[in-house]
Amino acid sequence: MKITVVCVGKVKEKFYRDAIAEYEKRLSKYCRLEIIEVADEKTPDGAGEAAEEQIKAREGARILEKIKADAFVCTLEIGGKKLSSEGLAEWMEKLTVSGNSHIAFVIGGSLGLHKTVTARSDMALSFSDMTFPHQLMRVILLEQVYRGFRISNGEPYHK
Repeated sequence: MKITVVCVGKVKEKFYRDAIAEYEKRLSKYCRLEIIEVADEKTPDGAGEAAEEQIKAREGARILEKIKADAFVCTLEIGGKKLSSEGLAEWMEKLTVSGNSHIAFVIGGSLGLHKTVTARSDMALSFSDMTFPHQLMRVILLEQVYRGFRISNGEPYHK
């Protein structure tokens, strides 16, 4: 299976980079992982709704350029479907069995995802009703994907 994570912005903090590197190493046993970062737009203080929409559109265009045609696209959205860790494992297994060998997870920038990206999405997934920094969300996503593979393979994981 191939897992692609398309995300807006670079990870600045070393502790996040270290955690991401650790999960990249762990996931190499289970899948081919690719993390694609697209440039984020600076949001000026006091930006209006129209300016924010333009920023999301520019980021969205960059995201869409990086998504392969064969990918099952899963956008991370607050209003998306909530799954348990076991549910995520089962969902990834079902995708594989049904012939989807490439999942592209999409993490938006600080303003969220543009409607063109959500329109391309095959599934919206939510990890919480809370908002997380996109850098932390990358770590959380990788940890849950790793946990999902461990569950699917009947390997122990911390409950």
